[in-house]
Amino acid sequence: MLKKILTLRHSLIAKLILTVGLTLLVSIATWAYFTIDYQKNKVMADVIASADRLTTTIRLGTHYAMMLNSRDDINQIITNIGGQEGLDAIRIYNKAGQIKFSNRNSEVDHFTNIRDEACHICHRTEPPQEKLGLAERTRIVALADGYRHLGIISPIFNEPGCSTDPCHVHPESKKVLGALDVVVSLKETDRQVLLIEKGIIGLAGVVFLLTSTGIFLLVMTFVNQPVRKLIAGTRRIGHGDYRSRVDIRQEDEMGQLARAINRMGEEIAANQEALNQQRDEYQNLFETVPCLITVQDREFRLLQYNREFANKFAPRPGDFCYRAYKGRRQKCEHCPVEKTFADGQSHSGEEMGYNKDGTVSHWIYKTTPVLDDRGQIVAAMEMSLDITPRKLLAEKLEKSEQKYRAIFTNIPNPVFVLDLDTLNVLDCNQSVERVYGFTQAEILRKPFLDIFAEEDRDHYAFKLMTSAAINRVKHRNRAGEWLYVDIRVSPSEFQGRKVLLVTTSDITKQLLAEQQLIQASKMATLGEMATGVAHELNQPLSVIKTASSFLRKKVSRREPIQEEILYTLTNEIDGHVDRATKIISHMREFGRQSDMTLAQVHLNQVLDKAFEFFSQQLKVRGIAVERDYHPNLPLVMADADRLEQVFINLLINARDAIEDHWQATALPPPGAKRIDLKTYLAGNRVVAEVADSGGGIPEALRDRIFEPFFTTKEVGKGTGLGLSISYGIVKDCGGDIQVVSAEGQGACFRLTFPVAGES
Repeated sequence: MLKKILTLRHSLIAKLILTVGLTLLVSIATWAYFTIDYQKNKVMADVIASADRLTTTIRLGTHYAMMLNSRDDINQIITNIGGQEGLDAIRIYNKAGQIKFSNRNSEVDHFTNIRDEACHICHRTEPPQEKLGLAERTRIVALADGYRHLGIISPIFNEPGCSTDPCHVHPESKKVLGALDVVVSLKETDRQVLLIEKGIIGLAGVVFLLTSTGIFLLVMTFVNQPVRKLIAGTRRIGHGDYRSRVDIRQEDEMGQLARAINRMGEEIAANQEALNQQRDEYQNLFETVPCLITVQDREFRLLQYNREFANKFAPRPGDFCYRAYKGRRQKCEHCPVEKTFADGQSHSGEEMGYNKDGTVSHWIYKTTPVLDDRGQIVAAMEMSLDITPRKLLAEKLEKSEQKYRAIFTNIPNPVFVLDLDTLNVLDCNQSVERVYGFTQAEILRKPFLDIFAEEDRDHYAFKLMTSAAINRVKHRNRAGEWLYVDIRVSPSEFQGRKVLLVTTSDITKQLLAEQQLIQASKMATLGEMATGVAHELNQPLSVIKTASSFLRKKVSRREPIQEEILYTLTNEIDGHVDRATKIISHMREFGRQSDMTLAQVHLNQVLDKAFEFFSQQLKVRGIAVERDYHPNLPLVMADADRLEQVFINLLINARDAIEDHWQATALPPPGAKRIDLKTYLAGNRVVAEVADSGGGIPEALRDRIFEPFFTTKEVGKGTGLGLSISYGIVKDCGGDIQVVSAEGQGACFRLTFPVAGES
């Protein structure tokens, strides 16, 4: 019995059922208690209300008889009502406590002690209370018949008719004439309450039994049985049967736990297999590792050795290590195994010896202690590796380093070795002095960023750490002069530390040549635009000429000039002078040689500025220009002057392509000669397109149009540099240029640039 109790005490199911059962019992008992209390209060409230209504009915029923002072009628009414079942007594008291009327004739004219329970309600104070609530006028008493009785006493107030009627006059000062006392038996009510109590308690017991049984069956079915299966499954896994499965076909937590245990078993089985495989692999590695491994005791006897050692030296069982592979009769003078046994630490070193054939051999060795479960040293493992090839290689490497050092020193481009953390110069070649003017002593251990412009140092410090190539960087030489270089960066190692190998190429002369080439292209473009500029200037000059002639004639004839006409003519002259000045300033600005400077520009404005050169020229040639600009185009980083040169080159090419394509047509159809200028936003890229209705570009030539000096124009009509220079300018601005064309359907040049701040 005690064993069963202890078993239940340690049983999760028993604890669960007991806890749930007690909780359910307390819950149902609490519900039953409050329900019974509520029902009893409700029944008593109904009985009290009914008795109060009966009291009111009796008082109202006897009111008329009392007004007539008809005692017989009052007695008859009380007797008739008092004969009803459950009505115990009806009494009418006067002010002195005398029973004047009653359904029990034996009580009439008897006096009641004024302090009795019925009277005490009003007479507990002096003077007696006149108005009381229903709860204060109600009393429950137990009589001799063994049942409870409910009594309600109601005051009979002095009404105006009672004090003025001639039949029986009551003084007006009397407020209360008497009291009506109705006593009702609670026998039937108590029986109903008892039935209600029994019903609720019975219902609570049935609900508790049914719910407890359901919970018990539920726990036993969905908890107890799965738990037992889980315990059995985990025990099987603990005994090594990792592939056994716990068969619980439920979708609840038990089913999930069963599946988790099954997965755990599978993973343990897989891990065990992997562990066994690793053990076999480690054993195989120990046997096949290409170095000499031995395990020795304190007497330096070989306890275990690998295959490499056995094949190389063929040791005998119980052989000493120094005799097995060193041919000695006693241990070495500086034996690392002896040191390991002495201090329990690993020891390593290098030694030189001779092979059996007399050749020199170099070895490195390392020893480590082998400990038992108590941490005591029981053996020592020694690993030896033949490094003879490495020694020979080191000698060759030293010669190679000398050779490559000579190459490093004599490379024609400056080469810097920078510390990865501080970017200080650790080494450099002789070309640094030739290009920068600094000697090695002046630049070593100095920050490499010192030769950059001060405002650019933080930017290029980041670029050096993250980029492999940096183009067109300004450096200052020893004389304080600026030069432009391209930088190539690659990570490397130098004297055992991580460094950056930085090579610079002086492109100052190259950039100067490019600048001159771009300027030459500008001049050629200005020559191409000469006709258009002439048209642009002729119009304001014609207006100025006409106005000045008019004024000269008027002055020579001494004719008066109206102020309004004079004002209009001078305004026209002034406006067209400004227009001509603007055209000439634009040409001067365009023809000016300038450095490449990136700034935030608006492509729509650059396109319009380039179009100003050709508006009249294209109009004269009958070429319509359609502009479709994005109204809220983001800014891009570019050189506005050079970007204008790109669009001018594209407009010149579009003009020439249209002229060549339509020159054989006497009367082209309306809209046939057309140039479309379009800008839009594609993701985070700003796009500008220049499309023409010319003859297009053959597919075989599209890959070559951006090559220098390649042109499809006739000899003398093109240099072949326009698109090549345009390509370089767009690339310098971080953008891209592509051509989309179908032969006979015109060409479209698409320029894309990153939004400023996102390049």
